[in-house]
Amino acid sequence: MSASKKGEAKNGAETKKPTTGQVVKEYAQAIILAVALALVIRSFVLQAFQIPSGSMIPTFLEGDRVLVTKFIYGIRNPFNNKVWIEAGQPERWDVVVFVYPRDTSKDFVKRVVGLPGETVSMVNGQIFINGQKLDDPYGKYDPQIDPRGRNFPPVTVKPGHYFMMGDNRDYSSDSRVWGTVDESLLRGKAWRLYWSWDSSDPDKSFTERFRFSRIGNKVE
Repeated sequence: MSASKKGEAKNGAETKKPTTGQVVKEYAQAIILAVALALVIRSFVLQAFQIPSGSMIPTFLEGDRVLVTKFIYGIRNPFNNKVWIEAGQPERWDVVVFVYPRDTSKDFVKRVVGLPGETVSMVNGQIFINGQKLDDPYGKYDPQIDPRGRNFPPVTVKPGHYFMMGDNRDYSSDSRVWGTVDESLLRGKAWRLYWSWDSSDPDKSFTERFRFSRIGNKVE
């Protein structure tokens, strides 16, 4: 052995090859840590949701997948959704994911239109808040439908509740049908699209079905 190699051995530079058991243990620890981190992120930071219907067109298309910020309306218990640490409250026009009040196994996504304590109504397709006409920059209406049929009587939003509506107003089942949403049912605020896939026509090519231009778009 040369002098340099003797020095390396003396200084402990030479290492032993890890055993199979050590390798398995290291990989197992890395996998457990990754899974735990993913669960924490999903429970408290970001969660992915799929858009299954056209009720939010043009904001969302069927086949869009969106990331939702979980903490923006408070840190919640991942098992019962109760708030542990309070944070901000939804504002008008926020796009929110929440537990469907009539079936808690489902999650819905709609836009906040009416805030707690406000009275919401619609006359000929025009939204009113506390009797005042609301400028509605997000609502989409079918021009073939008579606007005189777009009405619902005044509804006063209870404290801690929100009046939700889909952007595709004529084709959305929302608070006009099943009532307001309790803040305890909120999941979070829609943030960005991370995937968009058109499944309406299986004969289309991959490039036609994959909506690349929508990837990364901020939800507004």
